[in-house]
Amino acid sequence: MSRIGKLPITVPSGVDVAIDNSLVTVKGPKGTLTHTVPAPITIEKNEGVLEVRRPNDERESRSLHGLTRTLVANMVTGVTDGYEKKLEIVGVGYRVLSKGPTQLEFQLGYSHSITVDAPAGITFTVDGPTRLGVQGIDKQLVGETAAKIRKLRKPEPYKGKGVRYAGEQVRRKVGKAGK
Repeated sequence: MSRIGKLPITVPSGVDVAIDNSLVTVKGPKGTLTHTVPAPITIEKNEGVLEVRRPNDERESRSLHGLTRTLVANMVTGVTDGYEKKLEIVGVGYRVLSKGPTQLEFQLGYSHSITVDAPAGITFTVDGPTRLGVQGIDKQLVGETAAKIRKLRKPEPYKGKGVRYAGEQVRRKVGKAGK
């Protein structure tokens, strides 16, 4: 039995979960998320608790069991608390400017500035010229947006310049040995 899949999902007060065949809709104070549950997996709603069940022990059912439970639990967390990824910019002259809650402008050492628009459901916060945050209710979308921003200028291993996640350790390399 899947250790993750068999754990019940507690639904806090203020969160409404609607199950319609294979479509799960979670409404909360921060928004609404939907997810289509794959065929062999079923979700049952009891008083304040969601349980994810699988019909058999086939390989596909076992792999989808824990995944479905985690995705639905992330939806419940997203509509109550939301998710945030923090990023840092390291480098002389590298900076970020806020052009509203859904648009950022980066100076990352290129000859031009880079403008990033937020997808629907994502907002940006800028805490100074070298720190920013990506916020939203969909965990996957927050992580993907943060990864796309990091990809604009990945941290390089010699000086450590670039965009990195807050707290990320960049492995440094030794440069050329001088005479």
